[in-house]
Amino acid sequence: MTIYKILRPAEWAALQSAGVTPGAPVDVADGYVHFSTAEQLAETAARHFAGEDGLMLLAVEDAALGDALRWEPSRGGALFPHLYRELRLSDVVWARPMPLDGGAHRLPALT
Repeated sequence: MTIYKILRPAEWAALQSAGVTPGAPVDVADGYVHFSTAEQLAETAARHFAGEDGLMLLAVEDAALGDALRWEPSRGGALFPHLYRELRLSDVVWARPMPLDGGAHRLPALT
């Protein structure tokens, strides 16, 4: 299954430069990298990234993350994928921009 991570411009640049990232400040504070499924993505963008421009959407295959990935209850009791190690650039299958369109983020094709 493909899971998704939203990064701000500076976070994406840091991942590209260093090859690894502990994630956004909320990821560092929580001790894991937050991901979303395709079904959870629009609400994640609206709730946590409202009005932010320049976002990048990263796609990662969950099976490639092994035991470091755990599915845990979060928003409304839904299971969310959490990565308990740094995200590696080599984990990323693709990255695409999420431009603002009328105040909301336009999600790229997820395939």
